[in-house]
Amino acid sequence: MSRSPLRARAAAAVGAAVLLTLAVAGTAAAAPAQPSSGDPQVAMAELDSRAQGDPNARSRGVPAAVAGWWIDPATEQVVVNVVGARTAETDAFTEGIDPSVLRVEPNSAPAEKYADLVGGQAILAQAGGRCSIGFSATDSAGTAYVITAGHCTELGGTWNGANGTAIGPVERTNFPGSDFGSIRVENTAAWTPSARVENGPTVRGAVQAGIGADVCRSGSTTGYRCGVVQSRNQTVNYGGGDVVYGLVRTSACAEPGDSGGTYITPQGQAQGMTSGGSGDCSVGGTTYFEPVTDALEAYGLTLVTG
Repeated sequence: MSRSPLRARAAAAVGAAVLLTLAVAGTAAAAPAQPSSGDPQVAMAELDSRAQGDPNARSRGVPAAVAGWWIDPATEQVVVNVVGARTAETDAFTEGIDPSVLRVEPNSAPAEKYADLVGGQAILAQAGGRCSIGFSATDSAGTAYVITAGHCTELGGTWNGANGTAIGPVERTNFPGSDFGSIRVENTAAWTPSARVENGPTVRGAVQAGIGADVCRSGSTTGYRCGVVQSRNQTVNYGGGDVVYGLVRTSACAEPGDSGGTYITPQGQAQGMTSGGSGDCSVGGTTYFEPVTDALEAYGLTLVTG
């Protein structure tokens, strides 16, 4: 099979991710309900409808001090967790709930959303197309970036995580010639840089592996696949004037949508970002990656390690 960047069919790969996002976005709101004596399920539904701002509910929205609520099966009560002392605002949220099925308990801190930027997971261009996260990195000011393939960031614009939440805009792109780029993590309230790799080891450093060494890659299409380093400093002609120099050739398979994903050794040494290849994971193939050290040096970034 001819060699081509894994972006060649990236637009087709975005369909499943978009459908998943739409399925989540289309989840129906809970129907409004009124509390009745001794029924924790109805009380739970009433609190849920208040949280969703249902106009038929007794109140709208959730006070910041209310960390959550759940049904305790041992007592058949709805437990409402409140951070700090109870206030008129938190009491108003539970007003009208039958006290026989209600229990208010303290919570040590507000609940937080944990959304790490994990190597190998999908990133979605708002302009259309799917690639994969390579690594998280930071600059001297502490600003975080996603490092991925340049033929992905070449699309420009803002990129989202697999859950559809915006990460931030493309910062820089090097393609062709090289194949790396960066996305600035602008939405820091939703995303946290991490050293994690999907199904792989934690990133410990970036010592480059020699020829014959074991290496694995993680991507959003074919997951975690391993092979060996076959050569370094290879020039690859992707056609259409897209020639890339200094790539590393491996026997680990990959497919469209895996572009930009993590290459790493079993010992956790970051190697690079998936560029392209030939074949696929059903028959086997050859893939090429851009050394991560090229991107770190060019952009003045430091790898996030664990």
